[in-house]
Amino acid sequence: MSKSIQEYPMIYLDAGDTLLTIPAAQTILKQYLELRSVERDEAHISELFTEAFRLFYYVNKQDNFIVCSPESDREFWVNLYKYVLHKLGIHEEWSEEEIFKCCHELYDIYTAPEYYELFDDVKPFLERLQAGGFRIGIISNFAPTLKAILEDKGILHYFDPVLVSTEVGLEKPDPAIFQLALERAGVAAKDVLYIGDHETNDVWAPSQVGIDSVRIIRYDYHTGEGIRSLLELFDEQQAIV
Repeated sequence: MSKSIQEYPMIYLDAGDTLLTIPAAQTILKQYLELRSVERDEAHISELFTEAFRLFYYVNKQDNFIVCSPESDREFWVNLYKYVLHKLGIHEEWSEEEIFKCCHELYDIYTAPEYYELFDDVKPFLERLQAGGFRIGIISNFAPTLKAILEDKGILHYFDPVLVSTEVGLEKPDPAIFQLALERAGVAAKDVLYIGDHETNDVWAPSQVGIDSVRIIRYDYHTGEGIRSLLELFDEQQAIV
């Protein structure tokens, strides 16, 4: 049986790589290193970011769920940045202490509103949902700065509730964060459609509590099936299984 988006009174969305992105992450790191008299090729940095995301983030972890906190989120990303820096050979020029400090500074840079941009389809999609009377919320693995980023981009007012992993102590793919989202919104799973980019976090996990989902593919290096624009969901031919 297939359904259309119109059959879901509430839409929950992921945030990072679904609504917003840092389009020039590699440029930011290149400039950061240049300010410290270190030259590295931007294309190589980009390749290493992609490699690191595949190794650290786009993994299939469906057990061993742990409590999420601002500290655990910072630790995860610091380790990812450390991996990239070591692959760039920075450890041959800097001490481990310098690299550790650098990784924490990068975390603060990459979780601030300044470098984030919305994907082009986001505002038109949210406006259309709002005009159609849908309720809209967010379930996201993110730093505690997410609401400030959404506010800076002018879209925070569309969402209620906003569940951020580092604030609620749960993170995807733990199905418990989706159960909490249902309770916070006071809705049944059958009335919710969830949209995100990650096969495990945003498709498998919500299915464990009975929530239907759609995967959005934002980057060429992502594999598998999914929509390429949020606006495709309003296509009369688009069915959600």
